[in-house]
Amino acid sequence: MADTEQIAYRDGTILFQDTGFQGYCPAGVVVQQPRKKPKGKELDVGEKFLNGVFSAVRIVVEHCISGIKRCRIVKDVLRNTKDGFSDRIMEVACALHNLRVTFRQPVQKWAILEQSQESYSR
Repeated sequence: MADTEQIAYRDGTILFQDTGFQGYCPAGVVVQQPRKKPKGKELDVGEKFLNGVFSAVRIVVEHCISGIKRCRIVKDVLRNTKDGFSDRIMEVACALHNLRVTFRQPVQKWAILEQSQESYSR
């Protein structure tokens, strides 16, 4: 599927992959993939560190994807066959996720009753 889309990357782009895309290597891209432990051996300290870095990056991406999939229409089967409709749904779901992340900080509660009582007591 990745080969059929013909995605264009800038030269020197770093592409983090998991084992599901092992054969995918577009031109001009630096591919980074976690190392597997060889049979009967251990990974060295540098490889373990790099695997941890890859894992940290991947978990952020996975959390973003799960945040987008909170919109049920994205993860359910879509029967609408209009051109561009599924793309529009994904755009709206991504926008809602970005809005939710932007305003994630709790809203400050105003003590309206306390302020009004203070103003009357003066």
